[in-house]
Amino acid sequence: MTKVDVELVAKARHFHSLHQPGRPLVLPNAWDVASARIVEAAGAAAVATTSAGLAWSLGAADGGRLTREAGVAAAARIVQAVSVPVTADIERGYAEDPPGLAETIRAVVEAGVVGVNIEDSLGPVDENAARIAAAREAAEALGMPLFINARIDTHRLPAEQRGRHHEETVARAAAYAAAGASGVFVFGALSAEAVAALAKEVTLPLNVTVAADTLPVPALAAAGAARISAGASIAEAAYALTDKAAREILGQGTASATKADLGWVELNRLFS
Repeated sequence: MTKVDVELVAKARHFHSLHQPGRPLVLPNAWDVASARIVEAAGAAAVATTSAGLAWSLGAADGGRLTREAGVAAAARIVQAVSVPVTADIERGYAEDPPGLAETIRAVVEAGVVGVNIEDSLGPVDENAARIAAAREAAEALGMPLFINARIDTHRLPAEQRGRHHEETVARAAAYAAAGASGVFVFGALSAEAVAALAKEVTLPLNVTVAADTLPVPALAAAGAARISAGASIAEAAYALTDKAAREILGQGTASATKADLGWVELNRLFS
């Protein structure tokens, strides 16, 4: 594969610049072309995919079940559908080892993606760092300043299992930064104090989650977040509404759950 063109490089550098502590990049995650178009039309500066929502939409379970080919093809369709930068959650890289992850990176860059999320799944730090290093090397070989967002799940554990969760997160973040990560995604519902403490010690832009059970965007921004993502929460809500409407129609014969502010005309206009 030849080096990427200057326009994609410029888009990637712009995407990097959007990560500002206190003035964060806010990403309502999408999972297909329609949701990506909706997110862009709502005013998002970039589109991020949710690995779970994307996998579900393609008939696979989240967590290493989706093939590289299917994941990359879905990301490519989203890139073609929007004008803003696209960052893709590629789970563990759709691969078992660093060489396989490097192959995925080459494929997503060719698809036009400017950033990726790579999950650490709380595996050994050195193994995860090696995967990030392989991703960085593959991107640099293409001349691509890919934004590599390293997801750390320590704060997602139940409180009684976390132990030294803050120290462990900071240590993992330092290792991933040394390996070539561009940002750190600490997954879970965090307090303002936890976000502020992490933002103080983590050297990379800090990405946190916004959902119904988390602090709102302004509070997370004030605590020092540089990026705030909805994760799978929007996809979960969409599928939950589908479940609710289907059960109402089949069980009661009514369809009140289908009442929506975004109707056929507005949705169809996104594709006109």
